[in-house]
Amino acid sequence: MNVVSHEDKSATEPQSKEEPIITARNVDVFYADKQALNGITLDIPANKVTSLIGPSGCGKTTFLRCINRMNDLIDICKVTGEIKIGGQDIYDEKVDVVSLRAQIGMVFQKPNPFPKSIFENVAYGPRIHRLVKTKGELNDVVERSLSKAGLLEEVKDRLDEPGTGLSGGQQQRLCIARAIAVEPKVILMDEPCSALDPIATAKIEELIDELRENYTIVIVTHSMQQAARVSQQTAFFHMGNLVEAGVTEQIFTTPQDPRTESYITGRIG
Repeated sequence: MNVVSHEDKSATEPQSKEEPIITARNVDVFYADKQALNGITLDIPANKVTSLIGPSGCGKTTFLRCINRMNDLIDICKVTGEIKIGGQDIYDEKVDVVSLRAQIGMVFQKPNPFPKSIFENVAYGPRIHRLVKTKGELNDVVERSLSKAGLLEEVKDRLDEPGTGLSGGQQQRLCIARAIAVEPKVILMDEPCSALDPIATAKIEELIDELRENYTIVIVTHSMQQAARVSQQTAFFHMGNLVEAGVTEQIFTTPQDPRTESYITGRIG
């Protein structure tokens, strides 16, 4: 992962040998006249988990929402700079935002299954994006997605029951199944375990590790322990700046910036 700190352009970081699937260059975000992100430059490699860490309000979720243009939904929000996914500038005026979001799955902090059956929750995306032609194909996609999300064995006999009737951890895995049903390139996760108990959290973390074989995952987490467990790359945000990014083990054991060390050791945040 390559990063240039907004505050110290001379900062040197470990260079990732992998070709990045996501590249951000000089990304600024403003909410009206308040600047939330300052010149973020970051490479995110394919088929790895990248954790975004830092204190509350430091810009982690704002940056995450830039990657699938969810900030477009906020009238007072303005994004400048460049973000490319697979070499495509996602802020190009020719980009179809609906198609873009189909390539980028999103899992939120609180599980948010649709008020539909378990089956219909997963079938929704493939159906509206016309990814399947027959009922048989749709059944296969739903079964495969639930299986990838580690949920199929638990729900296979009650696919017609409401998704909202599942436990919190199962609901979150249903939301992950819903996200991967449209075969995205990238999965964004905004604190996906913060509303879950330790057992459900462990299942989600195990699932994240399995999913990175096929997907690039970017996760916002307040838990440094979780970042250390699930991610291969970590980026530390502070007060709207990207302070430091690199291999997770290096960030946690030998950070280059004193602010990173202060956050990891609990002196700030």
